[in-house]
Amino acid sequence: MNIEYLRNFIKLTQYKSFSKLAEELPISQSTLSHQVSQLEKDFGGVVLIDRTTKKFELTRAGILLQKRAEQIIDLYDNCKLEISKFQDKMIEDIIISASTIPGSHILPKYIADFRSKNLNANFKIFINNSKKSLENLKTGMANFAGIGSFMSYNEGDFDYIKIGEDEFKFICSPNHDLIKEGNLVDFNKLIKYPFVWREKGSGTRNTFEKQFPKYKKLTIELEINDNDSIISTVSESNYISIMSEIMTDKAESAGLIKSLKIKNYPIIAKRPLYFVKLKKKELGKLQKKFWDELKS
Repeated sequence: MNIEYLRNFIKLTQYKSFSKLAEELPISQSTLSHQVSQLEKDFGGVVLIDRTTKKFELTRAGILLQKRAEQIIDLYDNCKLEISKFQDKMIEDIIISASTIPGSHILPKYIADFRSKNLNANFKIFINNSKKSLENLKTGMANFAGIGSFMSYNEGDFDYIKIGEDEFKFICSPNHDLIKEGNLVDFNKLIKYPFVWREKGSGTRNTFEKQFPKYKKLTIELEINDNDSIISTVSESNYISIMSEIMTDKAESAGLIKSLKIKNYPIIAKRPLYFVKLKKKELGKLQKKFWDELKS
């Protein structure tokens, strides 16, 4: 029996969809289905998932395996951790799901420094929004998350390290009509132009909605789930947007966009950035070492 097949079966019971889970895993939907079929063969040809209904439903055998598989995986992982103490050269995965700013602009320098001193650390970084990163942490698809917001999750469920701060700025094209007389703009003029922002689940959007209630007056016309695509959209149109100061400064230096100052609103929104793990979750030797180094 393949332990990874069991892991994916547990994840499947959480996602309740072959297609949705396949989007998150580096395997196809057909491969995932084959793994479930192999588990069914391993247990004597039982049926684990009722394939006669459109709704995802576990059979009685499937419900039992779900419960026992979690125990098996915990035992396997704990055993692996204990055995790893006798092997200094064991390769260990450190899987991080992070939103754009932590994942692409803050964590890489720490990862590179740690990796140079710990060659057995195998980092896997996945860029998602804050909501998805926390979801991946909860479902065991990541050891850590880098986020700009806890979204609707309970902060008490996590241990976290503050790794930075971020402030938001409005942005527009370098040739936009708004800045013909300078980059200090009246908000009533700003709302006359179409606005593009991030998708639901984005920490940027979540913070912006909470801290800048006047966002409701903006002419919101587009949602895009990628910051680089938002910059491209703004750079070549009359759209405006909101962007992390870290990304704004880089894009502005490259001549792609201009940042705006809004009259009577010196600060639009700001937030801390966090590196997060599940509370009481036992970590591998190198995972714990990386956490402790980042914490210090």
